[in-house]
Amino acid sequence: MQNLPNQLIENQIYEIRGFKVMLDSDLALLYEVETKRINEAVKNNPEKFPEDFYFELNEKEFEFLRSKFSTTKFSKTRTNPKVFTEQGVYMLATILKSKVATEVTINIMRTFTKLREFAITYKDIIIELKNLKEDLRLTREQTYQNTEHIKTAFNILSEILEDTKETEEKVMGFRINK
Repeated sequence: MQNLPNQLIENQIYEIRGFKVMLDSDLALLYEVETKRINEAVKNNPEKFPEDFYFELNEKEFEFLRSKFSTTKFSKTRTNPKVFTEQGVYMLATILKSKVATEVTINIMRTFTKLREFAITYKDIIIELKNLKEDLRLTREQTYQNTEHIKTAFNILSEILEDTKETEEKVMGFRINK
């Protein structure tokens, strides 16, 4: 069970209620225990599982999961699944205390860390793109303003040239008539 493929774990991490979570049934498979053992660990140690470590899905969330995945995954489920945040997964490992649980939790923690690093990088890229978009918008506005200034300057130069054509025939200075 050592070195689970990151992709396997990543595919079992969902975002629900703004948390990255894993289903109790997926954790049970990874930890090589029955789902009821996972839920017993929570029931027997409520002080170790505050609401930001785990929660039970409501009907709407559960129906969404059912629609997203084949119904065989949840066909035998009578109650709504519980989901565990990164901290909840770690707490489960401290309760289950098996070699498999420890190895799997290490892999899960590494995957959560990778996802967090990716999210930070992604966020930085989004910020840079927004800044670039703003710069381009400002550049377009400045280009438009510059174009208007240039048009105005050409209009003024054209008017000056028109005025000088009329005055070119007139000679300035002193002239003696013969």
